[in-house]
Amino acid sequence: MHAPLPSIIPPDLLLSAYRQGIFPMADARDDSEVFWVEPRERAIIPLDGFHLSRSLSRTIRRGRFEVTCNTAFRNVVRECAGPRDDAEGTWISRRIEQSYAGLHEAGHAHSIECREDGRLVGGVYGVAFDSVFCGESMFSRTTDASKVALAWLVGLLRRAGCRVFDCQFMTSHLKSLGAVPLSQADYLKKIAAARIPQRQSLVEAYESLLDDAAADPSSSPGKLIAQSLTQTS
Repeated sequence: MHAPLPSIIPPDLLLSAYRQGIFPMADARDDSEVFWVEPRERAIIPLDGFHLSRSLSRTIRRGRFEVTCNTAFRNVVRECAGPRDDAEGTWISRRIEQSYAGLHEAGHAHSIECREDGRLVGGVYGVAFDSVFCGESMFSRTTDASKVALAWLVGLLRRAGCRVFDCQFMTSHLKSLGAVPLSQADYLKKIAAARIPQRQSLVEAYESLLDDAAADPSSSPGKLIAQSLTQTS
């Protein structure tokens, strides 16, 4: 007989933890236990400080990837939990995967997907509450797919009126895209100040972007995203 699957972490408990600057991780894919992490230092990307390179801007403008929002959340999380060249194992256990699926169904977790020839090749997912978005993980199966997904996410968060984009831990990759370090104490102050509703949800921001692009024959969703990332607020 198979051992019973551990219960998911309730959405309300997850949101309460995020509002306190805490999030769950696991030691392995099949680990039934989670541990709660409160970093001493966070990484955030200022929404007016994303570093959009010329080459990435060209890729976005040309529409190499079909970019969507919330059309394959579970698949994105599963891909993020899969093996990768730069890491051993994963912190995204099956229990965490199922818990975030519940948070997604409750409207507080979202994904951006990149497809090429109909195949899912990149994406990013995270948790949304108040005017805060906490990026959890991203993956790429081809060059630039995760960068495009992240750039679209930043553009949509700006459009939605988000105030804080948390990336949890600093990496050289995130630093190259504009991430800056922040003490946990200062981070908590930022998210406390962001406890107001956004102008739009991420999905509404995505849909309004498509509407704006459709209204202008000379434009495209990718062009609008690239343009928004070269403008300061």
